[in-house]
Parts: sequence; structure tokens; C-alpha cells
Amino acid sequence: MKYALGLICVMCASAASAEATSNGQGAVLRALDKTSGTTIELSVPNGEVAAIGLLKIALNECRYPEGNPAGDAYAALEVSEIGRAGTVFSGWMIASAPALNPMEHQRYDIWVMRCITS
Repeated sequence: MKYALGLICVMCASAASAEATSNGQGAVLRALDKTSGTTIELSVPNGEVAAIGLLKIALNECRYPEGNPAGDAYAALEVSEIGRAGTVFSGWMIASAPALNPMEHQRYDIWVMRCITS
């Protein structure tokens, strides 16, 4: 019973401390080609698809702290590979913590850098 009460308190505190966000017009992503060691920056508008090699990167949404466009960016991405069924990655990536929800791919790493605000 104490455990359940503690869990409810933690969940309520998390919801109460949620930060207000604004939506960006797109996101700046960085991709690393692990084979050649080169990095590429991609500017992707919301709802659009960018490509690198055989990967297609669809940006659904980019959010940042309200009133702080230079703050931590959160981007909802779907990454698929041409010739491979399903998605390689689907979810939210956080600029300040790319290892929290990383994309697993043998050749490429992708990170969110920031939201595009204008």
C-alpha cells in the first residue's frame, strides 16, 4: 500500500513539473556515417522526409521549452531503410540526451541538434 501511494505521488509530481513547450517549424539533425567518419547536418521541416544513404528520416514534430528556442529540443522521428521492412527507429529523441533513446543502425547514428524556429 505504501509503495502504491509513493508511486502515485511520484507520478503526480512528474505531471505537475512538466514544462510548457512550443513547436518549432522543423529540426536540425546531425547524422554520422560510421563507415567514413563524416557528419552531415540536415534541416528537416515538420512533416517532411530527408534522406541519407538508404535511410529516410521523417520528422513529425520538434518541440522546445516555451520562450527558450535555444533550449533543449525534442523531436518525434520515424526512420526507415529502403529495402528493409518496418522502421529502424520510431519515437522521440532529445537533444541533450541522445543516448536516452538512440537509433540502432549498423552504419548511421542520428542526433537532434535543435528546432528550427523561423
